[in-house]
Amino acid sequence: MSTQVETTEREAVLVEDAAKIRMMGVPILEALPSRQVPYEQVDPFILVHEGHLRLSDLKDKDTRHPHRGFDNLWYVLEGSVSTGHSTGPGGAMERARLSEGALLALRTGRGAWHAEAIGADELAAGDADGEFRGVLFWVNLARKDKQMEPSAQVLPPEQIPIRQEGDATVRVLVGEGSPVRLGTPALILDIELPTGGEVTTRVPPEFQGFAYVLEGEAAFGANERRAKPPQLVLLGDGEELRVTDASPGTRYLLMAGKPYGETPAFNGPFVD
Repeated sequence: MSTQVETTEREAVLVEDAAKIRMMGVPILEALPSRQVPYEQVDPFILVHEGHLRLSDLKDKDTRHPHRGFDNLWYVLEGSVSTGHSTGPGGAMERARLSEGALLALRTGRGAWHAEAIGADELAAGDADGEFRGVLFWVNLARKDKQMEPSAQVLPPEQIPIRQEGDATVRVLVGEGSPVRLGTPALILDIELPTGGEVTTRVPPEFQGFAYVLEGEAAFGANERRAKPPQLVLLGDGEELRVTDASPGTRYLLMAGKPYGETPAFNGPFVD
């Protein structure tokens, strides 16, 4: 006789609004770092920023800045944006044009310049009124890997795996089928419920993480905590996340990973 193994559902242990801040003079939503959640509870995730900008907002701004010691991922939700990073031969700048649905994965390693001339290609083409919306997130590297050679990987939308789960369309930015690998096992999923409904996603029990709500509203976790944009939903322990009673068009990012258990030293754009 077979024995059925019961999986445990994760609870939503906290729902928190993203903070409103300014970066490079433009408004940004900051879900991480959190006012209420210490890094140890979201390890390996360091930062989550959402921006919705006009390209003209960045005209004549020097957007280039350095980073070190983590993976920097930029996911374009709407519109198109160009950028540059110093991952070419001898540290030369390479440019990328990120269309809607594209992902840039920059391993900063021992040090790289990031975000050179954001939107310059579009501005040169006369598209100053173009808008883009994106989410930028930092994922820590193990201390032993912080001196790695910097590298960049651009995934156009057609290279991001898509699958159906319950009522949801799931785009796998990091995880099974995606060519992007972080320094620790992880899941980064863009989950959308076009007609509402529910979805259950397996999250390995050794992972910790959160959901960040982009659109709509739904009940998260076994305790059915309601959340809407721009809120972060911290996940408790368990093996799967159930999202129910979603309104049509609900969309969220699910980010979970195996923690390093190391305490990084934060120094502005550097994580040592």
